[in-house]
Amino acid sequence: MLITLIQKEMMHHILSARFVALLLMCVLLIPLNFHINYYRYLQRQVDYQEAAEKENNKNPEEQPWKQNKTTDPNFEVSKLILKPTPLSVFGTGLESALPSYLGMTRNGIQRGEAALSTAPIAFLLGHLDFVFVVSTVFSLLALLFTFDAVAGEREAGTLRITLANALPRDIFLWSKLIGGYLVFIAPFLISLIVGLLVLVLQGFPLAEPDIFTRTVCLILVSLLYIGVFFCMGAMISIYFDSSKTALIVAFTIWVFAVLILPRVGFLAAQIVAPTSTAESVYREKAARRAELYATLEAERNKMMSEVLSELMQESNTTPGPKSAAVLTFDSGHFDTVNEKMAPLEEEVRLKYRDLAGQLDRRYQQERKHQDEIGINLSRITPTASFIFLATDATQTGQVKKDIYFQMGTRYYETLDAEMFSKMSETAFHEKEEILAPMPPPLAEPTLEETFEQVVLDLLLLCFFAGGLTIVAFLKFLRLDI
Repeated sequence: MLITLIQKEMMHHILSARFVALLLMCVLLIPLNFHINYYRYLQRQVDYQEAAEKENNKNPEEQPWKQNKTTDPNFEVSKLILKPTPLSVFGTGLESALPSYLGMTRNGIQRGEAALSTAPIAFLLGHLDFVFVVSTVFSLLALLFTFDAVAGEREAGTLRITLANALPRDIFLWSKLIGGYLVFIAPFLISLIVGLLVLVLQGFPLAEPDIFTRTVCLILVSLLYIGVFFCMGAMISIYFDSSKTALIVAFTIWVFAVLILPRVGFLAAQIVAPTSTAESVYREKAARRAELYATLEAERNKMMSEVLSELMQESNTTPGPKSAAVLTFDSGHFDTVNEKMAPLEEEVRLKYRDLAGQLDRRYQQERKHQDEIGINLSRITPTASFIFLATDATQTGQVKKDIYFQMGTRYYETLDAEMFSKMSETAFHEKEEILAPMPPPLAEPTLEETFEQVVLDLLLLCFFAGGLTIVAFLKFLRLDI
């Protein structure tokens, strides 16, 4: 009986205009989206390879101390360059917002420009990728497919006739959910397969184990997310007698669940846990650095005055025309001052580095706390959980961001131990050359790291799907027809 009802429900949807519109949208939208995003990925990959090759093949003569640039503590000695991930064709995520590189200087880590800052107009309307299409377009289509599943039959009077027979209500509702869901995901999966074939023909490495596994996970998560909105649409259809009312309520809930509440969570986090701005942190670091180096410069002038006083005393005790020669402040005297200043310069550098590190850590902790609150508040909707899941699955989410900055910190600590701590404010002599360690290859998040990060979001999606289904069945079993 259940199979017969499912087949009937499937034929009802297939013969409707909604199915034709869904099929056309899927076939046109998903493969074209994959093609465009893979072309953008190839462009980013070329830029990355050129930047990495330039960084790895530096001429020794171009080292900073060869050009007397070590006097500039903000000179970028080395760079850790962000490598684009192939899975970004499915979801851009945070990749376009992350700095293109992390520059290592004696004063700390400087961040390169992100893709959002280099092409702001292109990102003005947001990212058009697979994650956006599923989270926004297909969630709405799922509600449009189910808003009249029960309400429509109640209006037509067929629901009473159907249930007047020896048909259990749970079987009837399961047939509505399963039949409609199978019809809905069929065009989705067909267009997805076509899109993947387009990517493979363009050279996308889908056969690689990690990429294939993550792609399958992304597809399964997308099907689960669509199922959540199917259950939501069925529940709305059961609660309202009129199809028009159910449609209005379904669209209102979609607007809040998909467009408003995920963003409201982060707005509320800014009120609950306000943070300093990046500009204020930069100004504070600049002011502290100016104070420290003003003290250092005063100490240098004091030492030069002492050396000059010694020269004047020698000139007073030296008779004849040699006085002018003795008063000459030559390179040897400068070397003496620089030698005395070297420990003080290193002390000031370390003090500023520690101070800047404290300010940065405080700012990052404030931002991390604020982001955690925003993430947890936004998880009140399934859309936020799906986006977090999908972007981490495509290696463009929070896990990728955390690993990128952690590697930058570790690389800076290596440079500081092996290079910066051995440099002075003055330029090196050639015999004091110290080669900068090569930047480590940028590690990609493993499946284990990804799963640890997204397990909560996966459980929340399952909770939404199961909870909405239970509510729909409880209401329908008690419904007065």
